[in-house]
Amino acid sequence: MIELFGSDYSVYVRSARLTLEEKGIDYTLCPIDVFAPGGPPDSYLALNPFAKIPTLRHGTFVIYETGAILRYVDEQLEGPALQPDDIQVRARMNQILSILDAYAYSTLVWEIYVERVVKPRDGSAPDEVRISSAIGQARRIVTALEELTRSGPFLLGNQLTLADCHAASMMHLFQQAEEGALLLKSAPVLSRWLEMFRSRASFVKTAPTAGD
Repeated sequence: MIELFGSDYSVYVRSARLTLEEKGIDYTLCPIDVFAPGGPPDSYLALNPFAKIPTLRHGTFVIYETGAILRYVDEQLEGPALQPDDIQVRARMNQILSILDAYAYSTLVWEIYVERVVKPRDGSAPDEVRISSAIGQARRIVTALEELTRSGPFLLGNQLTLADCHAASMMHLFQQAEEGALLLKSAPVLSRWLEMFRSRASFVKTAPTAGD
């Protein structure tokens, strides 16, 4: 039995869900809202002392940290391989995963998408200084990913990998901000990939219940 703990609005939870869906694995999403008043319950902290999401439980085995979850799902469970056999291509996959975690999540999601899209939707004014300060880094991220992306249909060529599963939700949110949409116009290969991936059954099935 596979249990995934987290909220469907989280890009990291969606990365894990996309990986499970693309592997064809049945799982149960167990809702955990880390932003709830008082934080997550003690029962969840017993699984993940850092109070982050997602956490995966496979029988009696519990693992947290998204990168570790994605690799565990791919290597331990049945389904198509989501990591390249070629060492250099796998290195590129891991490079993209690192770029997404180290730079893209904070810049594209929090500094641009949340400020430009989420805050106004919730009735708050965006921090224009924060957005403006993030544009240079966002441009570097988009340029780097465009240079690393192959001709497709997936980020690394003909094989769907963990890089696709991890990048999709972040780039989807980023494009919803006007700054993101504009920057992605300068990355035609990345843009075509995103349009293609959004039509996949896994992406449609893992859409947040509250919209995104």
